[in-house]
Amino acid sequence: MQNDHYQPQPNWWDRNWKWFVPTGCLSLLVIAGLFIAGLYFGITSIMKDSDAYKESMAAVQNNKLVIEKLGSPIETDGMISGNINTTNNTGECDLQIPLKGSKGKGTLFVVAEKRGKWKYSELTVYIEKTEEEIDLLQK
Repeated sequence: MQNDHYQPQPNWWDRNWKWFVPTGCLSLLVIAGLFIAGLYFGITSIMKDSDAYKESMAAVQNNKLVIEKLGSPIETDGMISGNINTTNNTGECDLQIPLKGSKGKGTLFVVAEKRGKWKYSELTVYIEKTEEEIDLLQK
């Protein structure tokens, strides 16, 4: 007697596509997210390791007027924007560094040129609450 109702087993794709497609898409999104996060933290760490960043943050943290307005301790608050370009002993820097202290928030603006050492053409702190600018280059 011959069986006329024989049906072949579905292949792997037909059996598993319902879980494989969403898992594959989710995996691609996770990988892309990790890549972007790695890129962000890599660039941020390069900026934070620069002499221009360190010198400008030291100037902020040692300025009595800025400490009076923002409170202490003064730290970075969020994403640093701008750029730093250095080649050997030359370079340019244009950064906007968000700041926070116990009393408020502000932004540090840094514009500098490097010829051996950094020479700052702008080093100002904008205080959000009072909308004032404090020039750290004035003595």
